[in-house]
Amino acid sequence: MARRFPTRREFGRSLAGIAAIGWPRRRQDQAADLILHGGDIHVVDRNARRVEAIAVGGGRVLALGTTADVRRSSGSRTQVIDLRGRTVLPGANDTHLHALLWGYGQPPFTVDVSAPAVRSIGEIAERVRQAAAARAPGQWIRGNGWDQRYFAEGRAPTREDLDRAAPDHPVALNEFSFHAVWANSRALALAGITRETVPPTGGVIVKDAAGEPTGVLLEDATALIYRAIPPYSAAERRQGFANAARLMASNGITSFTDPLLDPETLEVYLEAAAAGTLRARLTGLLAVGDTVAELEAALGNHRPPAGADPRWVRIAGVKIVADGIPTNNKTAWLHRPYQGGGNGVLLVGEGSDRERVAELTAMIQVAHDAGWQIGTHATGDRTIDVTVEGYARALARRPDRGRRHYLIHADLVSPTTLRRMARLGVGANFNATIKYLIADGQVSSIGATRAGYEWPYRTALAAGVAVTTGSDAPVTDGNWRQGIATCVTRLGKQSGRVSGPDERITLDQAIRSHTAAGAWQDRAETWKGSLELGMAADLVVLGGRIGEAEPAAIGELPVDLTIVDGSVVFERG
Repeated sequence: MARRFPTRREFGRSLAGIAAIGWPRRRQDQAADLILHGGDIHVVDRNARRVEAIAVGGGRVLALGTTADVRRSSGSRTQVIDLRGRTVLPGANDTHLHALLWGYGQPPFTVDVSAPAVRSIGEIAERVRQAAAARAPGQWIRGNGWDQRYFAEGRAPTREDLDRAAPDHPVALNEFSFHAVWANSRALALAGITRETVPPTGGVIVKDAAGEPTGVLLEDATALIYRAIPPYSAAERRQGFANAARLMASNGITSFTDPLLDPETLEVYLEAAAAGTLRARLTGLLAVGDTVAELEAALGNHRPPAGADPRWVRIAGVKIVADGIPTNNKTAWLHRPYQGGGNGVLLVGEGSDRERVAELTAMIQVAHDAGWQIGTHATGDRTIDVTVEGYARALARRPDRGRRHYLIHADLVSPTTLRRMARLGVGANFNATIKYLIADGQVSSIGATRAGYEWPYRTALAAGVAVTTGSDAPVTDGNWRQGIATCVTRLGKQSGRVSGPDERITLDQAIRSHTAAGAWQDRAETWKGSLELGMAADLVVLGGRIGEAEPAAIGELPVDLTIVDGSVVFERG
């Protein structure tokens, strides 16, 4: 039977009902579907309680405690698993994950040119040459993951490097950050990019000494290339999400926020939800462009998900991309200059800094007044300050602390601004695994002091800010255990040195930022994110005891079992 699609108002009421009453109370005689015992089970409640056994049934937690106590929930059909000392955590709530892009990053869609597996321009060119040999002339070659910091040649890439490898194929390779694209001459020609091309606002077409495009494009200029690439077919989109669902399950991710939903991506997710293949709970932020006009058009064209269970699919808000990133791209907007000069720029609106700030402020006000949660990509301290000021103005005009606006990335948020965020109820969505990847290279971009402070977990928590952690996959490999390790150690991947020792946090705090805090961001903390009685049975079993592992080795702990809504969606081996 076809299900009637709820209106947006009905959809909101259903969410309010879940938040208000939580899950139904279990009957005292209800038998468990599954019991896990003999382990180190982190409940992730306010007291950071740990127990040795847990029972789940009907998609929720039925019992906690000693093995003897929990075994009383057993019935004739209960499956019982001896954990043999392993760790159980709430499933990872990845608060910033581009799932479909992650799926597209797998074969056969893209060529893997990621570091440190690939450490030179020459090695990348060889991988592109091999891909060209397997494709008909004229077919696009796409790739992900290059990182100039690892190039043995010690220089920036150029289109000529790719021309020699694939003269008859257009090539477009995403930098690991997805804030830059490296293209060959054929791709530039198909995109209509020449020395006379004016980049879009906030974009950069890198040029050589003669004024010719080098093949590298930054920020909004990447759209010039993307528009020339044929879109994926419906079948390819389904395969891309199947890849992503597999990756999320095998990584123990039971909830995720896709922070940049377009209509095509949302359609893929809704199709998976209807087919029962979503396998992780989705919170979405709509892509709304760079101006008030584009935002209003996006909101006007959006239709609430029809027939979707709000515990599985919820479109919570909008994403505004306010600046770039504070790497050597120099596209985040800073108060103090980068090493070597330049302060970056806002990516919204046009004109002077004042005009761009006014556009950002207006976008925040429009989205807030329309009832949406707002996640704003803001990495530079200057961008962060004007964004928080925009939130403050919107909340003053229409108070609503429950809206839970937040900063996405918030790399260089200052202590003063963090205290203001706490007063406003504004969250910070940090990225510990990106910290692990880029900590060493940041010194040449923003200097040692700012590089060490970047993603200030301890300062933010001390200020009272709700701190969540997202992987930003496919920028990273989605390994949230590495995120926990980085929160605790602050070690950089390249050097193994500590970057910002004062910002290290405890293991319990790190686990919470990857689990229960994400449920807060989703406005779902009454029914998911911890393993308290009655909560959603979303959990992960790790192949070891996390509290006894060397902190730097936590990222190496495998996921042995992933359970979503009480059902096993992944089992290692």
